[in-house]
Amino acid sequence: MATAEQIKSLIKSHLEQDEDRFLSVSIQVAAHEARQGHGRLAEEIRALVDEAKARPATDPAVKPIPIATPRGELNGLLSVSFPKTRLSDMVLDGAVRERLSRVLREQRGSEKLEAFGLAPRRKLLLVGPPGAGKTMTASALAGELKLPLYVIQIHALITKFLGETAAKLRLIFDALSQHRGVYLFDEFDAIGGERGAPNEVGEIRRVLSSFLQFLEEYGSSSLVIAATNHPQLLDRALFRRFDDVVRYGYPSELQVREAMENRLAAFDHTSVRWTHVAPQAEGLSYADVVAACDAAMKEAILTNTAVGTEQLILLLDERRAAHAEAGGCG
Repeated sequence: MATAEQIKSLIKSHLEQDEDRFLSVSIQVAAHEARQGHGRLAEEIRALVDEAKARPATDPAVKPIPIATPRGELNGLLSVSFPKTRLSDMVLDGAVRERLSRVLREQRGSEKLEAFGLAPRRKLLLVGPPGAGKTMTASALAGELKLPLYVIQIHALITKFLGETAAKLRLIFDALSQHRGVYLFDEFDAIGGERGAPNEVGEIRRVLSSFLQFLEEYGSSSLVIAATNHPQLLDRALFRRFDDVVRYGYPSELQVREAMENRLAAFDHTSVRWTHVAPQAEGLSYADVVAACDAAMKEAILTNTAVGTEQLILLLDERRAAHAEAGGCG
């Protein structure tokens, strides 16, 4: 049967008259039943969802957002989710938060902008170190706009066969034109690398050229987000194809404290001396800070103790040591 969270989501979406979310959760229920071996029930649920989507909207101004598990040739190229994350859940640099808020304002006011012949920002390039919040940003934008998040599976996109990767890329751009959502190309440098680089192969050059062409022609209402840890590897022609380039960095001491206090909110951490802890996170990412907090919370649960200063410092040092062993921080 459906999980408790799915049942609550179904009821909440019904109360809020959010049909798109209701159908999305219904698809999740079908997938859950299929994994439990209830194939017939899963198919019946999917059939009902398909029937609901086929019905014309009673209000012609309503623009439904198709949310479904990618099928056919798209199966394996895209994964889909419906995030609940919001920008308020993230600890961000002030400039980054303002740029993302501007994207949301333009997306929500797209009809007003289009009436004056202007288009909202809908092609974003996120650059910065691992764990800085780029992937979470895509989830937050999807959550704020109540759109599904489609993550492009780069490993499935790139093949060794001539022309096949570009053909798959065309399928993705066709999909984002038909189904409004937030589409994330993570680890984008895998396809956006500098053309003419010494280790670059012909197929990747063709893929990049295809991507540039598709992006130039792109006119959908979907939000396209590319994220990379290595902006220096990207082809320079890419930067001007995006509406905005948002740069992330490591958190400041103040942001470290804010992130850790938010994460530890449900636990006793009143004795933590932040002036000692925060400096120890220098050079670490938000993901590292969160991981250290999670480890501290587990220890607090198992030992029935409060979270302490020395404990957090030790855990942050362990994160730094792990990066050093792997060949670099972040």
